[in-house]
Amino acid sequence: MSLINLTINGKAVAVEEGTNILEAAKRVNIKIPNLCYLHIDDIGFDNSCASCRVCLVNADGRLVPSCATLAKEGMKVQTNTPEIIEFRKGVVELLLSDHPQDCYTCTKCGSCGLQDIAVQLGIKKIRFEGERLEKSKDNSSFSIMRDNDKCILCRRCETMCNKVQTVGVLSGINRGFSTEIGTFFETDLAKTECTFCGQCINVCPTGALLEKDNTDEAWELLAQKEKPVMVQIAPAVRVGISEEFGLKPGTISTGKVVAALKALGFDYVFDTNFAADLTIMEEANEFVNRLTKGGDLPIMTSCCPAWVNFCESQYPDLTKYLSTCRSPQSMFSPIARYYFADKVLDKKPDEVSVVSIMPCVAKKYEVKREELGEDGILDTDLSLTVRELARMIKSAGIDLENIEEENFDSPLGYSTGAADIFGVTGGVLEAALRTAYTDVTKEELSDDAIEFKAVRGFEGIKEATVNVAGTDVRVVAASSLGCARKLMDELRADLAAGREPKYHIIEIMACPGGCVNGGGQPFTNGDYEKVKARGAGLYTIDKNKPQRKSHENEDIKKLYDEFLGERGGHNAHKYLHTHYFDKSKVYEKK
Repeated sequence: MSLINLTINGKAVAVEEGTNILEAAKRVNIKIPNLCYLHIDDIGFDNSCASCRVCLVNADGRLVPSCATLAKEGMKVQTNTPEIIEFRKGVVELLLSDHPQDCYTCTKCGSCGLQDIAVQLGIKKIRFEGERLEKSKDNSSFSIMRDNDKCILCRRCETMCNKVQTVGVLSGINRGFSTEIGTFFETDLAKTECTFCGQCINVCPTGALLEKDNTDEAWELLAQKEKPVMVQIAPAVRVGISEEFGLKPGTISTGKVVAALKALGFDYVFDTNFAADLTIMEEANEFVNRLTKGGDLPIMTSCCPAWVNFCESQYPDLTKYLSTCRSPQSMFSPIARYYFADKVLDKKPDEVSVVSIMPCVAKKYEVKREELGEDGILDTDLSLTVRELARMIKSAGIDLENIEEENFDSPLGYSTGAADIFGVTGGVLEAALRTAYTDVTKEELSDDAIEFKAVRGFEGIKEATVNVAGTDVRVVAASSLGCARKLMDELRADLAAGREPKYHIIEIMACPGGCVNGGGQPFTNGDYEKVKARGAGLYTIDKNKPQRKSHENEDIKKLYDEFLGERGGHNAHKYLHTHYFDKSKVYEKK
């Protein structure tokens, strides 16, 4: 590819043909403020609609948006003349003039792109006054809150929903001053095909999209003394929360999170990893039964609630291929409520509370699914995101960086390395293969063969073939719902044509990169290297664990002996498995 030579603020720079001015400026460490522009090459996300005009520069004597203007040979660019700075201030003031003045009470305060740019430009007052349009708000779902009064029409959420996740729920509606981002016929989000993956939240620069805040309910549970409150933390939490406290991305903070939760007042702190090991015991058993007894293949993982919702609403004909296993969150809670509460605390199921800390906003939706409970008691009372937990820790004045580490409570706190990698794309598949291999061959994988590196990495679709007792098991891991759609369309086509499906096992994570990039994780502002660092942290934990296969977990074996019985048996199905629904009719547009 040929190079383009230009100067930016007098600095010579050579860039590949097709590079915009904003990206070219980064090559010489010149930062051009911007709001709507966001490019994440790793996941194919490109939002350069040039709607905000904050990134305007002078290029050969003309004011142009740097995000949407390609570099040209010999071009001379100025990014910081007094005229340009004054123009930017005016643009930001206009945005602020139609924006709620509630920064100090907004959840996004401190991580808001609009706020940051206003501070950078030294805006002290807003010169413009005029009509303010009161736009729509939507709190209909259990997972996501929408406040279009805070929307700056950057279109990032629209690009994520339509181009990367291919769900197609969000779009620009109305015209002129009345334009806003909405849903088809302005339907409540809870009544659309939204999967609640939360990736729209991850790219929103303001507080227009946020997770539903359940911290008040959590404080209420902690304040009452009648019911012991148990809490579980997901694998990706321990490598994500560190960033909220200024630590390096991927820093492993397991013991510190445990200590912080105990300092907040949780009576018992357990590890969702325990249930991840349990998930593998059931899922590997389910796969081996389908493989050896002629069941429905491929088996598709069911750990991700956003993916399950996507499958139920858009591919209901393929739900029979989903594993019937609940997610680790939804396996852990009934074990805590019906096993630990009875055996250890001598409490009835409704005499304890169960809270989860998840990297995901779809988990808030999942805990409200009526089938994940019994006798009117939902298995999980509340699900909080990593961001919500961070806010609670900060408000309690707890110094996470320097707090003395503590251990999980027993017996629901021990896990193998296989459980830790659930938080990164390909991890569930790899963990399942470690145990499925032993189930079929009755032999243990050697230490040098335990890592299935072919399904590691952050590519959208990763394929591999694993020989198990003479059978070539074809597996694939998909990262993002857009990639999931490709696999589902391919599966549908094979089935319609009477062809044997291409794969035996399909793992799907709705969030690009997996739970380390969940909709409830600390904001990355498009820096995918942070996501990769979190994933590397989980692989490090796995590598350093004394046991790295789920079936080696002695506490899991004891649970089967004392409570569940055999794998795939009656009690296992009662507490660890679920069923699915055809939601296509619910979302059918009349």
